[in-house]
Amino acid sequence: MTAVAAILFWASLGLLLYTHLGYPLVLALLSRTRKPDQRTRPEQGDLPTVSLIVPAYDEEEVIAAKVANALALDYPRERLQVIVASDGSSDRTAELARAAGAGLVLELPPGGKVAALNAAAEQAAGEILAFSDANSVWARDALRRLVAPFADRGVGYVCGQVRFVDHSGDNLEGAYWRYEMAVREMESSLAGVTAGNGAIYAVRRDAYLPLAPSGSHDLSFPFELAKRGLRSLYVPAARGEEKMVPTIEGEFARKRRMMVGLWDIVVGEGMISPRGYSPLFAFELASHRLLRYLSPLLHVVLLLANLALLGEGWFYWLTLLLQLALLGAALAAPALPAAPLRFARYYVLSTASIAAGLWDRWRHGASGRWEKAEGTR
Repeated sequence: MTAVAAILFWASLGLLLYTHLGYPLVLALLSRTRKPDQRTRPEQGDLPTVSLIVPAYDEEEVIAAKVANALALDYPRERLQVIVASDGSSDRTAELARAAGAGLVLELPPGGKVAALNAAAEQAAGEILAFSDANSVWARDALRRLVAPFADRGVGYVCGQVRFVDHSGDNLEGAYWRYEMAVREMESSLAGVTAGNGAIYAVRRDAYLPLAPSGSHDLSFPFELAKRGLRSLYVPAARGEEKMVPTIEGEFARKRRMMVGLWDIVVGEGMISPRGYSPLFAFELASHRLLRYLSPLLHVVLLLANLALLGEGWFYWLTLLLQLALLGAALAAPALPAAPLRFARYYVLSTASIAAGLWDRWRHGASGRWEKAEGTR
């Protein structure tokens, strides 16, 4: 039993350290030794026609400003179609979107965000489908920069850089996001990104994949398109801004909702299956996605194995104290909001959100319903 516990302890510890720290270092080494991929440098030519799709559910507070932001982009007006897909809104979202100048406003029965995106994609006229949240604000040149890589026919999906505005300074998602964007930039230079973001992204129209209500463009498109031989890129120069959830607890609730459909994506849609991936993309996906999603289980195994090894020397007492210190710091952070304690709380809640989302999935199913994060409008 001791040998089994030791194997589980070191395997869990090694995988956790690798996915959070080791993987970015490996990417950095690969990025330095690999020659730049010329396919990511688009040729100059005519700008493609673009349909910018904004899904909305009771967004009367921000929808007019969002449409105005879209129409003010530095992109030929005759080549840009702005679509607002109102998914069962009970307020003035559709009315205000039309008044603001949206080219097409769809008033859809309630079906969830992905259903609204599917419906809008069916009626879109553009060669490129761009997508944005209703509360996202794009830089004036963002759309030009976002669509430029599609000059390469091997590119199927492109996401931009979203900057989270955090006026209260209580949520640490911005700090995590800077780390995440650095990893994505290195992935993009290699086999392609393993996930995008909902604030600013685009997909080739003929590569668009209608997803089930539990699906997610952010997680599904990169791996689904990789299986079809198309790359997914990150373009940091295509910038947008979005208000951040104001508290760490609010961020936990947001991530928990996002994780509800994780099982359907990883298993049901086939993310976990290596068939169709290049070896390098399979490596990225396993390191960045699958191991991250296993983090709650790895932490539980690490703790239980550590308890079983306490009779094997002082080292295992030290590692147990470190694990308990992490949990204690996370619990103490609301009363003592020092930076190290807040980072511990953010990490613990972010990791726990994966398990909580899966628990919600098994109890209630994956409905794909709308739930806006408080304080982001």
